[in-house]
Parts: sequence; structure tokens; C-alpha cells
Amino acid sequence: MKLFKKILVANRGEIAVRVMKSAKKLHIRTVAVYSEADRNSLHVRSADEAICIGGNELSDTYLNTDKILEAALSSGCDSIHPGYGFLSESPLLVAACKKNNITFIGPHTQAITLMGNKIEARKFVEEIGIPMTKGITGDLKTLFEQSPNLTFPVLVKAAAGGGGKGMRIVHHPDELKEVVESTSREALSYFGDETIYIEQYIEEPRHIEIQLLGDHFGNLIHLYERECSIQRRYQKIIEESPSPTLTPEIREKMGAAAIAIGRKIGYNSAGTIEFLVDKNLNFYFLEMNTRIQVEHPVTEMVTGIDLVEEQILVAAGNPLRYSQDQVKQNGHAIECRIYAEDPANQFLPSPGEITLLNMPQGENVRIDTSIDRPETILSFYDPMIGKLVVWAPTRMEAILKTEEMLKNFVIQGIQTNIPYLLQVVQHDAFLGNHISTKFCDTHSEQLLLAIQQQKDKIQKGVPVIGFLIHSLLLNHAPSNIWDTIGYWRNRMMVPVKLDHETIEVEIESYSGNEFHFQIDEQQFQTRLISVHNQILELLINQMSYRVYVSENNKGQGHLTISGVHYDMKREDFLIDTEFYASADQGKDAGSYFTPMPGKVIKVNVKPGDEAVRGSILLVVEAMKMENNIVATHDAIVELVTVQVGDMVDTDKLLIKLHDKEILKD
Repeated sequence: MKLFKKILVANRGEIAVRVMKSAKKLHIRTVAVYSEADRNSLHVRSADEAICIGGNELSDTYLNTDKILEAALSSGCDSIHPGYGFLSESPLLVAACKKNNITFIGPHTQAITLMGNKIEARKFVEEIGIPMTKGITGDLKTLFEQSPNLTFPVLVKAAAGGGGKGMRIVHHPDELKEVVESTSREALSYFGDETIYIEQYIEEPRHIEIQLLGDHFGNLIHLYERECSIQRRYQKIIEESPSPTLTPEIREKMGAAAIAIGRKIGYNSAGTIEFLVDKNLNFYFLEMNTRIQVEHPVTEMVTGIDLVEEQILVAAGNPLRYSQDQVKQNGHAIECRIYAEDPANQFLPSPGEITLLNMPQGENVRIDTSIDRPETILSFYDPMIGKLVVWAPTRMEAILKTEEMLKNFVIQGIQTNIPYLLQVVQHDAFLGNHISTKFCDTHSEQLLLAIQQQKDKIQKGVPVIGFLIHSLLLNHAPSNIWDTIGYWRNRMMVPVKLDHETIEVEIESYSGNEFHFQIDEQQFQTRLISVHNQILELLINQMSYRVYVSENNKGQGHLTISGVHYDMKREDFLIDTEFYASADQGKDAGSYFTPMPGKVIKVNVKPGDEAVRGSILLVVEAMKMENNIVATHDAIVELVTVQVGDMVDTDKLLIKLHDKEILKD
């Protein structure tokens, strides 16, 4: 068997860690590259060696081909694995590797060039008779000229895009110009190519993809399908295999179509053919990703084949170790992507400091993650923290196991989509496989309401007591509690803020691990069963609760029970008021702030300009996403405090507007 000596992983986060695991299984040394912001990241600590390649700008680090090659050469690497995203589909990196006698662990340049450009890929696939949706291509002028011939809604997509980036739906013609320009700008930023195209939008489709694996000897197999229909902002959040949608006949036809595409281009690595499937199970070619996919673990779980390991071995010059008849689907796997984002706020990214991290464990449970301890989630990069993957003999058993794991997957200090994912897998439409790529658009309001209803089912006294006991134990050993709160009093009243409500807790008695509380004249007999790693096992009025609780250094607390999250604070403590005031200070109707830390990439106004309600004042980029700061009313621009390239935080005033009448006075 041919093997590499040392692999440089040209990526970051969970996929870099994932690649290193397969490399180490093959006893191949690994080298990490990292930005200054990633100096202490898990992928750096997981590698045998690590090389800093710059500051925080993507163009200066993970998208810089010259620096990647320099790191590989200086560390003596004979191969580079690009992971997904960044340079994974860059012909320039492939060419640079070839020039420097370094093996690129991925397909040949022709496949990347052809399939990486969505416009050329569509032409190629259409020639071999694979069905696809109708679309138009060309420069911006051509697109605008041909747009009157379109039937709306349409999808505007980056030609070099992927991963849900550079993709927007347009329902009305008058929205097209702004969306086309924004998508083109985003495409240039993330993919180095501003070319876009427009295609027919299929209402309520399924998103189903076929995994391919090929070698340099003409061997090519598919590893069946993944159902990826649960998406938000055109990016997948839950994937499963096998698809509960396909019939055996359609599964065979889609597999054959994927093989036909792969064989036509002589595909020689791990790659994916993506299809849209309509209500009648007609399928249409969407795109090909010539790299490993985020959701590859579900395929690995049901086939037992390590895709990254095979990808490495194929690149080293070995033939495929599997034939098509050896590939079987066994059981059912579900993957949930864990994101630092706020579903209640249109899934906006939520960077910040994690105060508690608890990742569940279990048989046939796998977590691919970018972190292994509480740390700060940065605004420079994609907000995905990791992936929870479970396997079970049947789909329903896999769903139940996913539910159990999500309830014990706890991340505190930032907003995450974990409560949202929990509601998705419990929803009747998901259970009954009545899903499409519109699932989140259709059900999000109901899912968010269900999160609140789940919270309402838990008596308010339970989280309050859990937080208060933790707070007492955190500052003092149990035997000294009364030294702190004043044992000279018969009773002690402690105000605790639960989300936006202040609740008065009366501590009536304490002995050993037994507490007696009163809240709103209701008694709560409480026993502390155990405390370990910020996890409290409590017995409250004969009911058992597992409570996850943490505080940041400003006294802001967070608590989780059965997947339900609360923000907490003891109001009898003096806290740095500046910290709490910063979120609201000065934010009147005419003051505009960014919803998250990021970088200003466009400023559309200057002092003295008229701002029309709904117009975009400026654009802030954060976590690979553009955020439009929009005027809420007609006004005059009084102040602009930033310029393109500035890094801004949520408490930084960006623009101030004044009503026209005020300025006239």
C-alpha cells in the first residue's frame, strides 16, 4: 500500500480535525496551518506540527495559495488535503501542488474546473442527457436584459459557489437588481469569482445527493444517497441516510445518473452529485461538489466506509478497495449541524465566549467538532461549531437517539441552534417525512413557539433554584453558605432574574445537601444529589432534574434543563453596569448598530444624504454572511462613523439619522 509521509491540512475547524484523524489512523503525520485568531484552536492542537500563515483576513490566510504552498514546502509535506470550502475546489492550488511535486488530495484539475463552475457544469451534464432546471447565464448586463423572460420565483447563484453561500431566492422582478449585485459581490469575496447565474426555482423540492468515490484506474462507485432537505438560508442543517423519500427504483436511477456524470469526467476522488427531487420524484441535476462534503459522516455511518481514508489512499496511487456490489446501506444515520446562531433572530450568527460545553456520548454516537473546551467563537469564520451524528437500526430509533443527544448537547454563553434542531426532529412533519427545502420557512414560527412552550412546561422555580444553588456553591463550600448570606437571619430573600423576569427566592432552611426554598408562597424541598463539571443533579419536590449551569466573568448566568435554555442573574450582586448598559446605551430610533461583530464591506451614504425607508445604509460581513443595515424611516444622514474595512462590534455606533423636520428647526 502506498502512503504519504506527511499531509498539510489546508483548512481549519472540524474538517481539519476530521482529516487528521484519518491520517493518523494511517500513521501519516499532519501539519496544520492557522491564522493568528486560530492560534489555540483544536485543529492546531490536533496536528503533529502547526504553522501560522497570517492575521485574520481570509485572503491573507486560508485563501492564500502561496502561503499554503510555502507552509507545505517548509515542513516537508508531500501532500495537501484541502477539506471543504476555502481552496478545496481551487484549480490554482492544484496547479501549484503539481508544480512543486506535492500531491493534491482531491480530483484532477479538469474535474474541478468543469464542475466547480456551475454554468459550465450545467452545459456538460445537459449534453449527457441528465435532466436539469432551466436557467440563464452571462454578465450582469446580459442577466438583466434576459430577466423579463424569467418566470418568478428564481434562484440567483454564484457560479463558483457552494455550501449555501452566494445563493438567494427572488420572488419579484423589482428585487432582482439588488440581489444580483449583492450575490455577485459575495461570490467575489468568498470564491474569488463574481460570475453568477439564474435558474428556475422548483417549489418545495427535496435536496438529495449521491456520494461518489473514484480512483486513478477508472474504478468509480457510488455510496448511495443522503437526504439534505432540512435547510435554512439554503444551507443544510440536518442530513440523513438513507433518504426516507426514495423508492428503490428512483435510488437506482439517481445512482446511475451520478455514476454517468462521474465516469464522463474521469472522476478520481471523493465527490458528490446533488439533485433536486420534486413531488413526483422527478430528479434534476443541481451541481457537483468536487470535494469531501460537510455531511459525509452519515454516509460513513451507514456504509462503514471511511471516505477520508479512501480519499487519501486513492490520492497516494492505490486502487479503490471496494467494488459497487460491496457497498451496502445498513441502518439509518442522522446528522445535525450545530451552529453559533440565533434561530429566533433569523438565524443570525452568534459569536462570543462559550461558558459551558457539554458534548454527549453514547453507542453509535459521533461528534465532529471544532472545539473541545469552552472558548470564544470568532466572527471571522463560518458559525458551524460541529456536527452530531447518530446511527440506529431504523429511522425512528435514530430520531429518538438524536433527540436524547440534543437534550444533553449543551453550549452556554452564546446562542446556538440546538433547541431549534430538537424541535425539528420532534415535529410531526419530520417524523412523517413530509419535508422539503422549504421546511424551515414553513415551520420556523411554529418551532420557535414550541421552544417557548417547552420552557413554559418547566416550573420557573426549578431553573431559579438550580442557578441559585450553583451560585452559592460556586462562591463558597456548602458548609459555609450561611457565613455568606447571614445565618443570623431566620430567612434570606434573594432576587434572581430569569430571562426578563425577576423572581424573589426565600431561602428558609439549609442542612447538608438539603435546601428549603419558597417562591410565590410555593414550597420547594430540594436535595442536591451531585455536582460535577457544572452539572447539578437535583431532586426538587420529588422530581429529578439534571441542570447545566455557568456564569461569565460579569456575573451573567446561563442554565439548561432538558434542552431548554435560560439567561440568569443574581440581582443582589453588584455587577459592572457598563457591561449591561452597552447593549442598549444610546440606541434610539436614529442610531444604527450591527447585529453582530464583523467587517464593514460597503457604505452607501454620507452625512447630508437623504435616507429612504428600506434603503441599505451599509453592509457588515460576519461569519461568511452579509448583514444589511437598513433605514427604518425616511431621514437625513447626520453621522457616519465607519468606512469600508473597519472591524465593528455590536456597541459601535455606525450611522446616526435625524428626521427631516428636526434638521429644519
